[in-house]
Amino acid sequence: MYQEVESIVPSKSHGFLNKEGLTPRQLFTKNHADMMSNREKWMKDTASSCTVVGALIVTIMFAAAFTVPGGNDQNKGFPIFLNEKLFMVFIVSDALSLFSSSTSVLIFLGILTSRYAEEDFLKSLPKKMIIGLSTLFFSIAAMMIAFSASLFLMLREQSWIFIPIICLASVPVTLFVLMQFPLLVDMTILTYRPRIFNRKMERWF
Repeated sequence: MYQEVESIVPSKSHGFLNKEGLTPRQLFTKNHADMMSNREKWMKDTASSCTVVGALIVTIMFAAAFTVPGGNDQNKGFPIFLNEKLFMVFIVSDALSLFSSSTSVLIFLGILTSRYAEEDFLKSLPKKMIIGLSTLFFSIAAMMIAFSASLFLMLREQSWIFIPIICLASVPVTLFVLMQFPLLVDMTILTYRPRIFNRKMERWF
């Protein structure tokens, strides 16, 4: 909001002082100190929680890449289901989940180590949070696909147990969407929405 008002007022008024000897920028910072503190705490708490989830997914998917379903051929060392299409689905999903979760962890670490200056809350931090949540959501979805493909390879003859488990695999993705997707949408709208004031309007004189 400060940047919006600043963009349409005469530049010479930016250095005016009030009765307390504060410039408009200093007064804005003073009046919103509590808000910045609360936002910083929320950002750190959210980033910390998501970092733990992302790191857990990285660990799981890295281990899954070396413990492929069906095991390996004892003579050649290649996976037994190497020529199966579902096995390729498993490998691709596992790799995508690993890469996206690693990206999300790095993004959230970037949020945790940010300087949390005023201007960071305008674009930098929201963008990082949007990318971090998006990649984390993608990694969870890819992990569930890898799990389902692996399960189908091993239990393809037992559809009575396979189908219910596959349905349950969608529960974590659904829960994450219900809890975090509204936040992701709100942050995207607030970060990339059009400016409040028309950029073509004349400055005040």
